[in-house]
Amino acid sequence: MPGTLLLDSEGLSKLYLKDRAVLALVQAAAEEGVRVTTTAMTTLEADYERIHPARIRWVLSRVDVHDVTKEVTDRAAVLLRNHRLSGHKYAIDAVLAAVARSAPGPVTVLTSDPEDIGLLCGPTIEIVKA
Repeated sequence: MPGTLLLDSEGLSKLYLKDRAVLALVQAAAEEGVRVTTTAMTTLEADYERIHPARIRWVLSRVDVHDVTKEVTDRAAVLLRNHRLSGHKYAIDAVLAAVARSAPGPVTVLTSDPEDIGLLCGPTIEIVKA
């Protein structure tokens, strides 16, 4: 079963910047048939200031960008309430976790914030520090 590799903003930023470790992880996942994905909100949060727009378009053409629908935000809101976290601070993390929880498994999340993402994702999602 191939599964899903989900990138948070740091993982996506490092992919934009051609970070060797992230490039290798994403390439290996793709070669194994693992779905490499992120969320539309994450594309806004990722650091793109120093990145040429053509590079961003190229990277995003190779990553499945998950739409942030009302269904996703409803699931994210439940996660925030269940963990008593503020949407003001944790909305994008909660959306990422909601997508991770519904993605075909096994699911791995590449994140710079393993504690918060791990809390929101739960024990069935593997968390890897970006």
